[in-house]
Amino acid sequence: MYPYPIVVKAVWFDENRGEICWINTNKLPHEEEITCSSDPTRVAIAIKDMEIRGAPAIGVAAALTIGAYALKIAGRDLEEFTSLINSAIHTLWKTRPTAYNLFYALTRIQRSLREASSKTSDTYTVARKIVETALEIYREDVEANLKIGEYGAELVPDNATILTHCNAGALATSAYGTALGVIRVAWYKGKKIRVIATETRPLLQGARLTVYELVKENIPVTLVTDNAVGLLMRKKKIDLVVVGADRITRDGYVVNKIGTYMIALAASRHKIPFYVAAPTSTIDIEHTIDQVVIEERDPREVKYIMSKLITVEQVNTYNYAFDITDPDLVTTIITELGLIKPPYSETIPEIMSKKTL
Repeated sequence: MYPYPIVVKAVWFDENRGEICWINTNKLPHEEEITCSSDPTRVAIAIKDMEIRGAPAIGVAAALTIGAYALKIAGRDLEEFTSLINSAIHTLWKTRPTAYNLFYALTRIQRSLREASSKTSDTYTVARKIVETALEIYREDVEANLKIGEYGAELVPDNATILTHCNAGALATSAYGTALGVIRVAWYKGKKIRVIATETRPLLQGARLTVYELVKENIPVTLVTDNAVGLLMRKKKIDLVVVGADRITRDGYVVNKIGTYMIALAASRHKIPFYVAAPTSTIDIEHTIDQVVIEERDPREVKYIMSKLITVEQVNTYNYAFDITDPDLVTTIITELGLIKPPYSETIPEIMSKKTL
C-alpha cells in the first residue's frame, strides 16, 4: 500500500478488538510492550505519562480512542451516547496543553459526531461514522509523513550528516515520522547519509527512541549529549538540522521539545540550515505565540533518570517540556503541502488556505 516499509508503529486501531493499541514508549528500547484499550481514561493516562507521545501520535491516538469508545457504547439512546462521547473528548482534551494536533483531531471528531447525529438517532451508525473519521485522520497522518519525507529528502545532500533532536519519528506519529520521515526517505532513495541524535534530557527520547528507530533500519546514527551540539557545529560535523514540532504559529514560531531553541541559535551562528518538518495539522493559525501554553511537567522527570535519583531530592526544578524557536532562525518548514519559506507571516496563511479541516 505504501512505497516504503513500515518498520515501527506507535499507535494503530485493532479492528478485531475494536480497540486502540500502542507501544509503550516509556519501556523502549529495552522492552516492546503493547497495550490495547477502548477506555478514554486509560488512554488519557497513557498520553499524560508519555506512553504515547509526539504531537501527531497524540492527535491520532485521541481520535482512535473516541472511535473505539463509540463502538463500545453504541446502542444507548442518542442523548446519553452524545453526552458520554463529549465527556470522553473533554478527558482527552485536557491531557497535553501544547501539542496542537490533539485539538485538531478532537475538533474533527466533534464535527463528525455533530454531523452524523443530525442525520440519524441510530448510535451504531453514528459510532461507525466516528470510527471512519478517526481512521481517516490516521491515514492522513501516514500519507502526510510520506509527503513530508519526499519534500524534505530533496533538501538533503548526498553524504550529509543530519542532526535531529528528540524523537520526531514513527514513534511520534502514525508511521515514518516527520523529521525522521525526511531522513528515512532520503535513506530509501539511496543517499549516503549519517544521523547525529541528541540524547534529549530529561526523558532521553533521542537516546531511547530515535536511536532505536534508526538502528532498526540500519541507518547510521551517532548519539551525543545535548550540550555537544555547539562544538560539533564548530567542528563542521553537521550539515543540516531537521527537527519536528508540536505547534507552529501562523507567523512561524516553532514550539518543540526543550532544547530546540538552543540548537537553532547555534545553527544560525554557524550558517547551518535549520529545517522544521511537520504536518499542517501542527500549524495553529488562530493563536499567537503569547497565547500558547508551554507545558510544565513533574519535577521528578528532571531529578530521576530511569527511576534513579541523580540529585538532592528536595531541590527545586524547572521542567518545561517545550521551548520556542523564533521564525528568523527557521530556514524552511517542510509540510505535506510543500515547503514553506519566509516570510512566514505571509506564506503560512497562504498554504493553510489550501487546507480544509
